[in-house]
Amino acid sequence: MLNSLSRRCALVGCRMPLVIALLAALAAVALSSSRAEAMRIQEVRSPGGISAWLVEEHSVPLMAMRFAFDGAGSAQDPAGKEGLANFLSSILDEGAGDLTAQAFQERMEELALRMSFDDGRDAFYGSFETLTANRDAAVQLLALAVNKPRFDPEAIERMRKQQLASLAAAARDPTRLASEKWMATAFAGHPYGRPSNGTTKSVSELNRADLQGVHKRSFARDNLRVVVVGAIDAKTLGALLDTVFGTLPAKAQISPVSATEPKAAQKLNVIDMNVPQSVVRFGLPAMARKDKEFIPAFVLNTILGGAAFTSRLYREVRDKRGLAYGVDTSIMPMKHASVFFGGVATKNEKVSESLDVIRAELKRITDDGPTAAELADAKAYLTGSFALRFDTNANIANQLLWMQVEGLGTGYVDERNAMIDAVTLDDLKRVAKRLFAGHELIVTVVGKPKGLASGG
Repeated sequence: MLNSLSRRCALVGCRMPLVIALLAALAAVALSSSRAEAMRIQEVRSPGGISAWLVEEHSVPLMAMRFAFDGAGSAQDPAGKEGLANFLSSILDEGAGDLTAQAFQERMEELALRMSFDDGRDAFYGSFETLTANRDAAVQLLALAVNKPRFDPEAIERMRKQQLASLAAAARDPTRLASEKWMATAFAGHPYGRPSNGTTKSVSELNRADLQGVHKRSFARDNLRVVVVGAIDAKTLGALLDTVFGTLPAKAQISPVSATEPKAAQKLNVIDMNVPQSVVRFGLPAMARKDKEFIPAFVLNTILGGAAFTSRLYREVRDKRGLAYGVDTSIMPMKHASVFFGGVATKNEKVSESLDVIRAELKRITDDGPTAAELADAKAYLTGSFALRFDTNANIANQLLWMQVEGLGTGYVDERNAMIDAVTLDDLKRVAKRLFAGHELIVTVVGKPKGLASGG
């Protein structure tokens, strides 16, 4: 998503960093681990029937809201209009109702509020933070952005220029290019394989009718997920929800997206770029978020490549051989597919050796499984660090919205660490075989790797 602060500076000057610093200082009041564990999540229903999760926290006069329109992300971009959801995310606060872009941004600055929008592959997200003293006026501004964006021609063209500049920069960025090309290869013919930020051609051709159409199709009450954390009670929140979201259409018009998994006839794809260090992205199919073996896979990944500085791949690739500054992996569940995904960046002449080491470690963990010590360390790391995700109101809201979108329920906060503690070595051995046995990595390399060429 385009940087909203830089856009505001261009319109109204650069006093906003002072406001943001104030908000950050207020929001950064840390919660202790016991506070996070004792956090009470209320399920609120507005008079108009809109549901939300609420965590009251009155020690700071600030309210943080996170919301999502589920299913409304870039996977909904029509063919030939790639980047539409991303474009929408950049323009909702560029004028709404009777306020032009400049007037809207000036009003945001006066109220010292934060508002931004972002598109994922499977959802469209909103973020909103306001001081309690300014809440009512700030909420009215949010309601305008959600319900009555202007899509003025001047704002569209200004945002288009920024989108095109971002695409031009991305084309020269080997890291971004490697990830995008890996998705295009692994999900060819599927919406996940399309560039979520669009192409120069698609962004150049998007118009006001396209933006109006995707806004009308995507923003509705039935696919709305809302979390609020901060200095507000349930009754006040109920009225606020109806003010912001109560007049949206009852049902979104979401096009069906088929379930899929990463696959490629050509397992190695090399994109030539004249850089001294190649960027590598690799991956395989993985377990869905609701698969009963997702948590064991998550723990296994922590041991293999998910824990910075202590993972097997980090030790083998960086510490023992000095092949790269870092290497990492993750389990990336999406709504219609799940991916074991990893990356490494290394000198052109070391790419082949780095991949050999990575493949050897995948085979070793498949054949032998992790050790008891590795399992104990992974559990301690994952359970001990969990409370840090709930250290500010904004972070609590982020985590709870993620839980809502994933369909995990309010009990997940209390149940998650117990699920990790229940994972056994046998679970990890079984999951390792399911993930890696008989599967060949899909690999994308951007750079000039010595001795490697597309094929396989």
